[in-house]
Amino acid sequence: MLNYSETWELCSNIDAICTEFLALFNLNQSRQSKTSMQQSPHIRVYLIIKQTELMATVLVINGPNLNLLGMREPNHYGATSLADIEARLNTLTAEEGHELLWFQSNAEHELIQRIQLALEDAVDFIIINPAAYTHTSIALRDAFSAVKIPFIEVHLSNIHARETFRHHSYLADIAVGQICGLGALGYELALTAAFDHIDNTFTD
Repeated sequence: MLNYSETWELCSNIDAICTEFLALFNLNQSRQSKTSMQQSPHIRVYLIIKQTELMATVLVINGPNLNLLGMREPNHYGATSLADIEARLNTLTAEEGHELLWFQSNAEHELIQRIQLALEDAVDFIIINPAAYTHTSIALRDAFSAVKIPFIEVHLSNIHARETFRHHSYLADIAVGQICGLGALGYELALTAAFDHIDNTFTD
């Protein structure tokens, strides 16, 4: 599977090959002529690739106990469920024409495996709420260092205003950024930042 940058490179090459075809396609041809051109296998392949050239894949990973959002300590984590957050992010991603992958696990090794699998899925960006593993998991840090996929760390509560042991993150210094204390809105802001990061990486 091609990632965002590889797809664009392929499309650029196809642009050079198909310029003449598209010029004809965009002329004031009869409806019958346009239909005939759309039936050409070369034009169909080209149009399919052009439709997906701007599609990026963002993976959202949620750590332990986040499956209990909405009923777990609402004074810290709010009343919004994880399913509600997922639905909102799916809507925002679809509006941008991108793809969203979603994962939650209470097990550290499953989170690590999902980060590693992101390479096979050609994921362009990861948003992660590591929950309690933020403060304990060197293994999660090593997984991110290994795959080299940019990521943002998100927390619903302000971890720096809570118990001292929550102040340290094993991921923050290798992340693109950290968002905390804004509740469910933090996920939406992270998604917006992810799209901007992908666009900036591409244009650079």
